[in-house]
Amino acid sequence: MSQPSAIGIDVGSSSCKAVVVDRDGALLDCHVEPSHPRVEEQASRVLAKLRALAGVEHLPVGSTGYGRKQVTGARPLTEITCHARGAFKLIARAGVLVDMGGQDTKVVRIGPGGDVADFTMNDKCAAGTGRFLEVILDRLQVKFDDVAALVRLAERAVRVSSTCTVFAESEVISLIAQGEPVEGIVRGLHQALATRVAALVGSDMAGDFFMSGGVALNGAMVEAISASLGRPVQVLPTPQLIGAIGAALSVL
Repeated sequence: MSQPSAIGIDVGSSSCKAVVVDRDGALLDCHVEPSHPRVEEQASRVLAKLRALAGVEHLPVGSTGYGRKQVTGARPLTEITCHARGAFKLIARAGVLVDMGGQDTKVVRIGPGGDVADFTMNDKCAAGTGRFLEVILDRLQVKFDDVAALVRLAERAVRVSSTCTVFAESEVISLIAQGEPVEGIVRGLHQALATRVAALVGSDMAGDFFMSGGVALNGAMVEAISASLGRPVQVLPTPQLIGAIGAALSVL
């Protein structure tokens, strides 16, 4: 029977993810919950829960995400390294990882040994992140579970030209007032975000493409990015946990 060997915790802007892995890096347990403003308190509680699930009080802990330095007793690790390591554990080959979270979007080129060959990030503005969709969908009163079906219903994509989340929200309000269909606007939002991701990828399209992060659970977004890149994008298993898995692997 596999024995718990390490814990990884990814304290993101939207959610806090934690995992327990065995000495081979196999996932044993996990926990995901919305992020809380009191990061240190939340991390301590989540770690206590994972230790209880593991049945082991003392395990090495690796922490990543924007709140990684506020996790008591953990070894803080960069997000890029953790996502590359976590992804490589699952895919076991080189490729390009697109990680879309609430706060930033990362494009990481993973080498044949799982090392980070190169990376780019959009972390200066929410327009290229999951927060962009979250804000606009909330304004449109569209539930996350309804997004994919709504996009499929759209006869055309309504262009959303604003590159700022705040301005895009105002633009969407104007489009609704002009009688544009909600489904077309939602499709246009996905296309706009996918175009920004493609710009992060750049012209070097060598290798397979993979996707992680909470936004990877949105099938319409995955399809939009695939269309924008002109090639398939494979969603990794447990896409929200990739950073946490990489953090755990880093302290084995």
